[in-house]
Amino acid sequence: MRQRGFTLLELLVALAVFGLLLLGLSQTIRFGLTAWRQEVRLSDGQGDLDAVDRSLRSIIENLAPADDTVRTAITGSASEFTGRTRLRVPGPDLEPVPVEAALAVSDSRLVLRWRPYHHATLLRPPPPQETDLMDGVTSLQIAYWQPSGVWVSSWQQPDLPVLIRLRLRLRGDRRWPDIVVAPLLSSRP
Repeated sequence: MRQRGFTLLELLVALAVFGLLLLGLSQTIRFGLTAWRQEVRLSDGQGDLDAVDRSLRSIIENLAPADDTVRTAITGSASEFTGRTRLRVPGPDLEPVPVEAALAVSDSRLVLRWRPYHHATLLRPPPPQETDLMDGVTSLQIAYWQPSGVWVSSWQQPDLPVLIRLRLRLRGDRRWPDIVVAPLLSSRP
């Protein structure tokens, strides 16, 4: 008469198969978690870049032409520019308002300095608000496209340039494509 139960060999084989299944499952979970962390790390950084890209394009697209013969539309050098544009600023409504905005690099940060635009010349304009757009920026190179067909490194003319090119150099191995925007297209009625 045979006793009921499993032999020692059957138990060892079952444990070995169960161990292999657990090993495969744990490696699959480890791979999935590593891939998830990597995707989150890459997408978080890309989201920041996309937001900064949209902000920079909006600032330049909304640049306003000069409103009189005394002021120029923008004052720009190879590393910063100042001009009148429209931004959504904190307040009761999120409608874009005219502001004087300056874009530059300060202490490895891409900085937007802005203050409300007043058509009248004030004795003492309010100090500009400073907003950090991005950390880890080593340099900002700005070029302005003239109607004659050449890029120049400064702009002091009463009209807006045909195109403005922003070239950001970032710390480390991060890359950023040039941003080329046509402010004249959005400033026409």
